[in-house]
Amino acid sequence: MERTIFDLEHRQFRDSVRAFLAKEAVPNTERWETEGMVDRAFWSLAAAQGFVGFAAPEEYGGSGLRDFRFNAVLNEEVVRSGAVGDGFSLTNDIVLPYYLDIADEEQQRRWVPGIVNGDTAIAVAMSEPGTGSDLRAITTTAVRADGGWRLSGSKTFVTRGIQADLVIVAARIPEPDGGGYGLFVVAHGQPGFERGRKLEKIGRRAQDTAELFFDDVWVPDTDVLGEPGRGLHYLMGNLAQERLSMAVVAVASAEYAVSTAIDYATERKAFGKPIGSFQANRFRLAELHTRVEMARVYIDRCIEAQNSGELTAAEAAGAKFATTELEFEALDACLQIHGGYGYLEEYEVARRWRDARVQRIYGGTNEIMREIVGRSLGL
Repeated sequence: MERTIFDLEHRQFRDSVRAFLAKEAVPNTERWETEGMVDRAFWSLAAAQGFVGFAAPEEYGGSGLRDFRFNAVLNEEVVRSGAVGDGFSLTNDIVLPYYLDIADEEQQRRWVPGIVNGDTAIAVAMSEPGTGSDLRAITTTAVRADGGWRLSGSKTFVTRGIQADLVIVAARIPEPDGGGYGLFVVAHGQPGFERGRKLEKIGRRAQDTAELFFDDVWVPDTDVLGEPGRGLHYLMGNLAQERLSMAVVAVASAEYAVSTAIDYATERKAFGKPIGSFQANRFRLAELHTRVEMARVYIDRCIEAQNSGELTAAEAAGAKFATTELEFEALDACLQIHGGYGYLEEYEVARRWRDARVQRIYGGTNEIMREIVGRSLGL
């Protein structure tokens, strides 16, 4: 079914992204997987092409494109190409909005140009070893001291935590200092800020994921995002876009799975005929194709709603859990159709299968997403 949400400029942007990834990302994917992170040099090249921070105002080096269709195009092309790493979605969809929507003018002048030109890698640290999806349970604290704050605690599962130059840290503020939660920007090299081990994961091996530790780190008032005490409000306000970003990736990944499975089922023969001609495979692929087509239409509508400011937290949560469940189901079926070959690392479906598993966990587990939708129904 032909998509209707994109204009000529989005299609031209897609062509540029596709050509760039084919030249600069795809040839390096295997090496990045082995080394456990994407080169900073690649990030600088991507920034030079205008693929990093394009939503930032022109005065800070961006293009002023606050249009999530561009974000969606970029994420879809990363999936289509088979390139690895989550730098684009992390920066453009998840972390940069905090700097554009919450940071004051002085902070934006200080931080945003470096983000846009690729010199500054950014991350956000929310999860802790004992909290999971429950942000209200975080124990990292920030207490008033010397014209700023003293930050203590630890974070885990921090995407790009090894390479990040700036980390937004969510911390609890004790009642004597106003209570609530705050967002504190900590720069690499600040005394008391240390990176732990790079976590070894089942999938997403080129995405450096880290533990971070904060031992009485002093954060000046000038490095606090927004109003102290409103941190949870800020986090919740950006989660809808984060979850939509994951849904965009999920549908693109499911489309890849179905297309690849169809191609393989057409070529591979058993008992003298293509395995796609067997009713079990034909019906399974027909079902998945139809469900992915339906998901595509819904996510395109969500993209439009995000652009108009109408996408709700519950709608984004529903989109996230429905599409990521479908994504893994489609990839699992694709791997099954490939038989023993699908279980070999030399077949791309194997990597994509293991990479997709985390989509149902991060950004809020799919069980939490169902809770959000259920509560929106008054249940």
